[in-house]
Amino acid sequence: MMQIKKAAVLGSGVMGATIAAHLANAGIKVLLLDIVPKKLDDEDLKKGLSESSKEFRNKIVKKGYDGLLTMKPSPLFLKENINLIEIGNFEDDIQKLADADWVVEVVVENMDIKKSLFQEKVVPNLKKDAILSTNTSGLSVNELAKVMPEDVRKRFLVTHFFNPPRYMKLMEIVPNEWTDPAITKFMAEFISNRLGKGIVYAKDTPNFIGNRIGVYLIFKAFKHLADLGLTVEEADSVTGPAIGMPKTAIFKLADLVGNDTIAHIGKNSYALLTNDEEREVYQIPAFLSKMVEMGLNGNKSKKGFYTKNGSERFYLDLNTMEYKPLEKPKFASTTAAKQIDDLTTRIKTVVFSNDKAAEFAWRVLRDTLIYTYKRIPEISDDIVNVDNAMKWGYNWEFGPFEIFDAIGVANFVKKCDKDGVAVPEKLRSVEQFYKFENGKKYYFDVISGSYKEVVQHPKQINLEILKKGNKVIESNKGASILDLGDGVYCLEFHTKMNSISGDILSMTKRAIKRAEEEAQALVIANQGKMFSAGANLAMLATALAEGAYDDINMMVKMFQDATMAIKYSSIPVVAAPFNVVLGGGCEYCLHADAIVAHAETYMGLVEVGVGILPAGGGTKEMAIRAIQLAEKYQTDVSPFIFKFFMNIATAKVSMSAAELYDMHYMTDKDKISMNVDNLINDAKYMALALAQNYIPKSPLVNLKAPGRSVAASIKSQLWNMKVGGMITEYEEFIGGLIADVITGGDVNAGTLITEEYLLKLEREAFVKLCMQKKTMERIQHMLTKGKPLRN
Repeated sequence: MMQIKKAAVLGSGVMGATIAAHLANAGIKVLLLDIVPKKLDDEDLKKGLSESSKEFRNKIVKKGYDGLLTMKPSPLFLKENINLIEIGNFEDDIQKLADADWVVEVVVENMDIKKSLFQEKVVPNLKKDAILSTNTSGLSVNELAKVMPEDVRKRFLVTHFFNPPRYMKLMEIVPNEWTDPAITKFMAEFISNRLGKGIVYAKDTPNFIGNRIGVYLIFKAFKHLADLGLTVEEADSVTGPAIGMPKTAIFKLADLVGNDTIAHIGKNSYALLTNDEEREVYQIPAFLSKMVEMGLNGNKSKKGFYTKNGSERFYLDLNTMEYKPLEKPKFASTTAAKQIDDLTTRIKTVVFSNDKAAEFAWRVLRDTLIYTYKRIPEISDDIVNVDNAMKWGYNWEFGPFEIFDAIGVANFVKKCDKDGVAVPEKLRSVEQFYKFENGKKYYFDVISGSYKEVVQHPKQINLEILKKGNKVIESNKGASILDLGDGVYCLEFHTKMNSISGDILSMTKRAIKRAEEEAQALVIANQGKMFSAGANLAMLATALAEGAYDDINMMVKMFQDATMAIKYSSIPVVAAPFNVVLGGGCEYCLHADAIVAHAETYMGLVEVGVGILPAGGGTKEMAIRAIQLAEKYQTDVSPFIFKFFMNIATAKVSMSAAELYDMHYMTDKDKISMNVDNLINDAKYMALALAQNYIPKSPLVNLKAPGRSVAASIKSQLWNMKVGGMITEYEEFIGGLIADVITGGDVNAGTLITEEYLLKLEREAFVKLCMQKKTMERIQHMLTKGKPLRN
């Protein structure tokens, strides 16, 4: 059985170092190697280094290694993961490759340099059964394989990470013509499960799939921008979320990648794509050449298509090559799109609008979709790989063929005909690229002209397919109960940003009741953009404006009843959080029997940012955890209370699921899933395992309250922070109320209290804060500005 316990990464530039970091995130020991510097510089001489000293010889690799601790966003789940990385250089340490099960090359994107490294350094030191891969973004894998012995060729392939490796889901795998299919299959499974990547199988063509389509779109945007006379700011206003693409849109993306890099890719593409019918698209436009000449390379040079001076931002006028203040353009198409949640409707609204911005978006999409259709089977045999590549590598919400379906293939062809733009004849006969039948999803196979089933990995559960397959047990506007099979139900949120509404609260109790009567276990999960942004703030703001404090008290009680129903269900409940998990979403997880979190989970009790405290059982739960930890270790409760208080009072949010253990939002029984697509399945099997010997719990009594003396200590620290200008007077007030609740109220230390009593303290403190003018100001500021107010 093949195993990867240790890996080696060759090249410690940004990409190589961050790949090493992500391997360390997965618990894999890593050897990170790079070249020896050519000569001593003045700094080396000042340190008294010699050319033979280890510090000098590892200088380049050490720079890449040290950078992992300062990069933002961090490439490491936890800072201590860096201890799994050993550094060295190609001259002194190359023999250590013999210990590596997987060697991935990440040196400069130059065919001759890569070939030389493989021939002279790698192959002679490679373990006989080690897997060798290259991270090239588009060089020929077959050309590289030719310099290797036959037995190494069988174990050689492309494993193309997208930058940054920790955060970008896409992994393009490209075998060479001699690669053993068993190696390809093993690497796909390993990279999917251990590294959490979405696997796309590409062919040995320039730029593979993601960059072939993505770079084409960027260069087409350059052309249409000039033709329509738009500014870069106007173009970006319509090619971001309005059509299901990231906020970076096109020109912010170019700045992020680097405009010199974009120009370099364009030149390479033109040189390599000799048979491409649209090769001329990759000719570098005059304005881009001028920008590179002027050093306007984007984010790395702090000047590109955009720049900023302090808090003021500017865009580059491509006619004058001078910067102008952002104008925040408004078009009817983009204004309408902002009001629409459904992406299909949003895309149609933009594409069929008549203003200049809509025309730009249409032209870019039109040309890119036609170009993509023509690339089958050149770059991929099927449309599913292409769609996944663009969603996972470029963060598009829909892939190209899903965009075809959103517009409507017939509508698309009709609009192209009106433009006088030729479309492939076979495209005219396609009704749609995806369809659902009998609970299964099918894709249109361009090669055969027939539909084929989208193969679902056995470790992955797709809620959309379940819903199409009549697996919905009960539903309302905010939530649904689904049947995951094997006696496990799922409570799915589907509100905007999955904020917890009255519909979700009522469906939570229904889900638990039905699961108790009809199933073995319940999973709380969804497949939206985020698990939950917290409670519905707009609903609270409305109640505050009306002064309906009794209603607010009742709403909080409903929330607490829902989380307590989760905690004290007669069947196990497992939460499957991912991405953003704030406030009430975090409280739902805290009350589950277990958590199976995606590795990229950003969880926290953040209510203080809007002037309130966690009152869905969150403050109560952390008080209980502090009390229980003190009893477990027979020690003072104060350190635990202080730690948990600070998590709440500073609205601390984890930067990875791994951080949740130290925050005590996750415990030893909870698990982390690296691949978000496996998350619901992993949670399901955790729930089934718990169901085997499940013993329901009862609400807690006889808890030893930390008491007023611990609260007084916290309040003393708050006063010092206020005097020192670290917090405002109102933040001192909020903190004092949180301190009162988390310590069990105005009682002596050791007073026996109940869980229900702590919930009552939460409600009272919440309503008291709601009565404060400054809380209303914080809530309104969050709703209008999207960020917290410190008043």
